[in-house]
Order: sequence, then structure tokens, then C-alpha cells
Amino acid sequence: MAEVSNGNPRTHEYELGHSERELRRLGTQAKLVDPITRQFFQSAGIAAGMRVLDVGSGAGDVAFLAAEFVGPTGRVIGVDRSPKAVAAAEARAKERSLRNVSFVSGDPSALTFDQPFDAIVGRYVLLFSLYPVAMLKGIAVHLRPGGVIVFHEPDWRGAASFPPSQIYDNCIQSLVQTFRKVGTKTTMGLDLYSAFQSAGLPAPTMGLQALVGGGSNELSGLDLIADFLTTLAPVMEQSGVITIDELAPETLFERMRTEAIGTGSVVVGRYEVGAWARTSCDAKP
Repeated sequence: MAEVSNGNPRTHEYELGHSERELRRLGTQAKLVDPITRQFFQSAGIAAGMRVLDVGSGAGDVAFLAAEFVGPTGRVIGVDRSPKAVAAAEARAKERSLRNVSFVSGDPSALTFDQPFDAIVGRYVLLFSLYPVAMLKGIAVHLRPGGVIVFHEPDWRGAASFPPSQIYDNCIQSLVQTFRKVGTKTTMGLDLYSAFQSAGLPAPTMGLQALVGGGSNELSGLDLIADFLTTLAPVMEQSGVITIDELAPETLFERMRTEAIGTGSVVVGRYEVGAWARTSCDAKP
């Protein structure tokens, strides 16, 4: 058993793993949420020529997005604890002929860099951290005075369907229950405000969006939820939330979609919350 935070055990360092399927799921997810992250980065002031640290870079999608902002005169370094994820990100960067992006494996708070960063960014990272405030403190030391820190995190309290679509709502309930059992922070999005301040950072500016649509609308994110539960299915079963047979992941998306269309439901995804703050120019790195 892993350490316990707020009564919730971290039984998995990262319960979604780093399988080939999970790396593909991250790609599907990026297509849906990159436009949201893009708006957060733009509002935060990520700009050409900046040196950016991407924390928990996974397959590299956020690093690639940041690379668009900083351009050829800027630099993005992505950090992830998983060597497998780093290898996948490096291969994707090579395929795209990106020369302003590189990746490194390790704990970002324990690594050293040759110079500080103008910005530190992360997406869907703090919710998996045992101590998100400590993590923010640990990575903030890499930020130059006057630098900006931006995080995009989910808050599952926003997910619902109107009128209710039972399969979708049950999936969300099972997912949230599983996350809570393994210690994942399902309310990290709106908790960003207090986390920034507890880490000694300025109170952040925040933004909130959500994927929303009918059952036949790709932007509703039903495929994203189905992929999420399929990847998480073994952990859900181990946690006693639902068995894989009960979940029936091979038909989950079609069943969820058919019911949402039949009930005429509007499906709302989790809250997508952004928070960003700029440190004082007098701050010590």
C-alpha cells in the first residue's frame, strides 16, 4: 500500500499506466482538450522566445502545444517520470521535426537545469500527485523571477447529463469512486486556487470550460470517457467498484452513445480548469 493523503491511499503511482493503449488515449484526449489548454496558455501570456518547462509531459502533447507558442526562438523541455512516455514523446517530436522541444525522464522537482524557465506548464498532473502543494513548491524553484506558472486540471464535479443518461452518469460515478479509492484528486481543478496560494505563489487567475454536446456530437467527449474507463477497468475491478464484465468495455461507447441519443441528452464533461500566476520580479529563483 502506498502513502495515504486525506484518508485516500495511493495504490498506484499513476493508475492509467503508460501502455500503448494509454498513450493512444492521450492522443485522442489531446485533440479534444488542446483548444482549451491553448486558450489558457494564451491568457497566461506564453509567448515567442520563452523557455518553458512542461511537467508530466506524457506523450508530449502539451509540450508540442507550448512549442507552437514559443516558436523557433524559444525552447520547451518536457519532463516525465516514465522513461516509456519520454521515449514515445521523443519519437513523436522527431516525426514532427521539432527542434525546439526535448524530453527528459525524472522527478522535475529533483532535477537541475542550466538556467531558469520563463514559464512552467502542466496538464492533468497535480490530480495524480500525492502532495500537489509540495509539487508546486518543488517545481517553482525552476522559475525565473517574473515567470509564469500555468496548470490545466480537471474537476469531475462538472460531469453530468441533462436529461439524465443513466449509462453515462453511472460511468462518471464509477470513475470518480475509483479515483477517490486510489487517492486521485477528483476536485483538483477548482482546488488550484488554494493550492497555488499554499505553495507560496500569487493567487491565480482562473478559467473554466467544458466539453458539451449531444450523443451524436464528437465534442461531447463520450469517446473520451469510454476510452478512460476501458483503460481504468482493471483498477476499477481491483478497487471493488465494478467488474470488467459489468463494464463491458468493448461495447461501452456504442451503448453510451445510443442511450444519449435516445434520451436526447446533453452530455457535459468534467470541468476543465486553468489557473495561472506570474511571480514577482523580485522573487528569488
